[in-house]
Amino acid sequence: MNDAERIPPRSGTAFRLAAGATLTVIDPEGSQVADLLAFNADDIDEVISSGRTFDYAETIFLTTGNTLFSNRSRSMLAITGDTVGCHDFLLTPCSMQTFLHFYPDKPVHRGCFGNLAEALQPYGIGPDRIPVAFNCFMNVPVDPATGKLAVLPPRSKPGDHISFRAEMDLVIGLTACSAYASNGGSFKPIDYRID
Repeated sequence: MNDAERIPPRSGTAFRLAAGATLTVIDPEGSQVADLLAFNADDIDEVISSGRTFDYAETIFLTTGNTLFSNRSRSMLAITGDTVGCHDFLLTPCSMQTFLHFYPDKPVHRGCFGNLAEALQPYGIGPDRIPVAFNCFMNVPVDPATGKLAVLPPRSKPGDHISFRAEMDLVIGLTACSAYASNGGSFKPIDYRID
């Protein structure tokens, strides 16, 4: 088992993940979201897709046993372990515009979108290629009567984690989310490990 790497609060990283490897995303302090993106390392036009994933899973509640699919309907990441069971694949990465819209009285931050764009740039992935992220540990209940979304503090506790097996060679983007509501009002690191 390899040692965990740390993503500092309100920042992000990108790295290659070989087919068959396991990526474990860890919330070391609790109540912190991590935005996750995946691209085919050999063809970055193939990217993680919330729509395809929901279609094949027939649920928006994704956990152990579910697979995250690409825009080409191919398996990208299989969820092999999950101690939380509450994640989001509806909402896009937070951005400067997110802060201006939802937090007009707070300092503007480039958010996960800006952090992902910077981290993925060396892989030839520009901002316009960034899709909806799989938001590890994010708590977004949907009102069954109205469809209204809420963003509540994550249910994750210190040390909680979710593990993914790479089904192809991937480029991964991963953040420690920067939005106030997503993280219960505070910002903490995210750890990850590749085995």
